Amino acid sequence: MITATDIFTISNQKQFEKIALKTFRFQYENNLVYKEFCDLLQTNVSKVKSIAQIPFLPIQFFKSHEVVSNTNAIQQTFTSSGTTGMITSKHLVTDTSLYEESYQKGFSQFYGNIEDYVVLALLPSYLEKEGSSLIYMVQDLIQSSNHEESGFYLHNHDELIKNLTALDAAGQNVILIGVTYALLDVIEKHQFQLQNTIIMETGGMKGKRKEMIREELHQQLCAGFGVSAIHSEYGMTELLSQAYSLGQGVFECPTWMLILVRDTEDALTYIPHGKTGGINVIDLANLNSCSFIATQDLGKKITNNSFEILGRFDNSDIRGCNLMVL
Repeated sequence: MITATDIFTISNQKQFEKIALKTFRFQYENNLVYKEFCDLLQTNVSKVKSIAQIPFLPIQFFKSHEVVSNTNAIQQTFTSSGTTGMITSKHLVTDTSLYEESYQKGFSQFYGNIEDYVVLALLPSYLEKEGSSLIYMVQDLIQSSNHEESGFYLHNHDELIKNLTALDAAGQNVILIGVTYALLDVIEKHQFQLQNTIIMETGGMKGKRKEMIREELHQQLCAGFGVSAIHSEYGMTELLSQAYSLGQGVFECPTWMLILVRDTEDALTYIPHGKTGGINVIDLANLNSCSFIATQDLGKKITNNSFEILGRFDNSDIRGCNLMVL
């Protein structure tokens, strides 16, 4: 039996590999979709002795199948954002406490105590966008911050500008998290010189503005907000954990999450650090769905603990937090 304590107290690679292999065996035995996928690959479970031998489920299965590893009642269904007519992913969560512990501990690992921050969100509120895992997380972070100014400001830029300016000038630590186009909208209305604020972007501009490469985008945001770096969050509907970038587009994972980079021509082969390939994610918080996900993102590992996202596979669906507001 794997517990939340097993997952969230991992402190080294050996521990991670041990829990990952236990999770693989548990999900092979209890997740019908994953078992059938492994069997199609003719996986001999008894011979899987390392992470590199574990099959990764293509992320598209979350669109066409119910990916669950137990028979418990579904407590929450997270759905991906999409345009009209698009088939969206569904992540059936049988234990929301695993998600809550994952993002709370993940945030703490990178940023410290949430109560030290006012959280301002350029995102739809929970009532506007039910089913978004990002909104679920940000709503909880807003409440946990215990600051009356924390809240959702997507439709109230003037109040956001007023509050952000006053809070930062007063020396209050602030996190402003938002979809990219909304952050750009704000700096077109007002130029800042912030000293105590972290700017965190969560996605691109699909349908709202022309796309920009990360360097150009971050340069504009740094100039507009008067900060030295733009932070980013890497997460998705199909995962219950997030990686964070504290600048330069370099992400790091919490200790229960790991990125592997697969060859784009051979999905069962991994490539060295510094080479571009498909992103595979191990998210041990996905205990009750599937922890081994082959995404449609392209990226490269820099070190064993850090990586960059460089784009998407051709013809992959437009998806992500940025579509929540279309």
